[in-house]
Amino acid sequence: MTDISHENVPSRARRRFPGISSRAYEHPADRSALVALRRLTGFDTVFKALSGLLPERSLRLLFLSDSVRVSEAQFAHLHDMLRDACYILDLEKVPPMYVKQDPQPNAMCIGMDEPIIVVTTGLVELLDEEEMRAVVGHEVGHALSGHSVYRTILLFLTNLAVKVAWIPLGNVAIMAIVTALREWFRKSELSADRAGLLVGQDIQASMRGLMKIAGGNHLHQMNVDAFLAQADEYEKGGDLRDSVLKILNVLPRSHPFTTVRAAELKKWSETRDFQRIMDGHYPRRDEDKDTSVSDSFRESASHYADTVRTSKDPLMKLVGDIAGGAGDLGGKLRDKFTGGGGGAKGGAGGSGSATTDGGGSPEGPQSPEEGPRKG
Repeated sequence: MTDISHENVPSRARRRFPGISSRAYEHPADRSALVALRRLTGFDTVFKALSGLLPERSLRLLFLSDSVRVSEAQFAHLHDMLRDACYILDLEKVPPMYVKQDPQPNAMCIGMDEPIIVVTTGLVELLDEEEMRAVVGHEVGHALSGHSVYRTILLFLTNLAVKVAWIPLGNVAIMAIVTALREWFRKSELSADRAGLLVGQDIQASMRGLMKIAGGNHLHQMNVDAFLAQADEYEKGGDLRDSVLKILNVLPRSHPFTTVRAAELKKWSETRDFQRIMDGHYPRRDEDKDTSVSDSFRESASHYADTVRTSKDPLMKLVGDIAGGAGDLGGKLRDKFTGGGGGAKGGAGGSGSATTDGGGSPEGPQSPEEGPRKG
């Protein structure tokens, strides 16, 4: 990179990913939505032209006037982390970052024309350097994926749709949009967590940061392994009533629960996909235009199906069992009405048996497109 903004980056040796596409770290559900949006040529341009209808300009002025802009002269350590994160993920234009006085630990990446990163004093005071580096990488990951643009677009569309909720069944339609939007938000947060790990390259720091966000600055009183055990207990514990309550609890949230984020990130850090990225094998940005929307949706559907099959949650296990049982039942019904099955001999039964024996199980709900569920 020749961009002057990447000079004087911190000296610690970290692996860099020139030309990396955000597809390398995006969660399958997040990636499929983004690939589809990116293929809508001019979609974001139209809404950028309508940015006067959005409060973006007002927000920029607000942060400029009532927050501290990170620079070499202010919060210099955050400035170094930001440039380092952009250097590692090869984001040429370093977005402005602001520190906002707020005791609540939080960070966000917003903006239509260009992303703005905002972190609260509560977060800065809570995390150590390596934990904060993962958070900065998380927000730079949002910027590289274009989440700030598409989030603003979709929020604008949702707010617009709310105004026509008086139309019959309009409220039902709005709730469906909002629910789907929040589901994508949650998956985009998992994507950004992965970007934070690629920047920090320290899984323990990422785990500690998430644990502190959940339990505060009492690290000596907490344990990462025990924190991850909570996530496992949350996933598999309880009965069907608890499974329903989990769904109701997560529906209004824009972020996944913190223990779930930690478990998901730890799981991804142990995959072959993560190791391949670290070895320098990853999709490049200049290939994004050739990405297949259908392939991305199939991958997303496959992820959800795999999640149902491997989930320890009682409701998801029941869904998987019912789906598998329905597949077996379908095969038995075909055998009954086509003359196949173990009792048939010779004639048409031979042909029917070959068809059903060979297709009974695969034609059950084992395909990637079936059994959707939140990851």
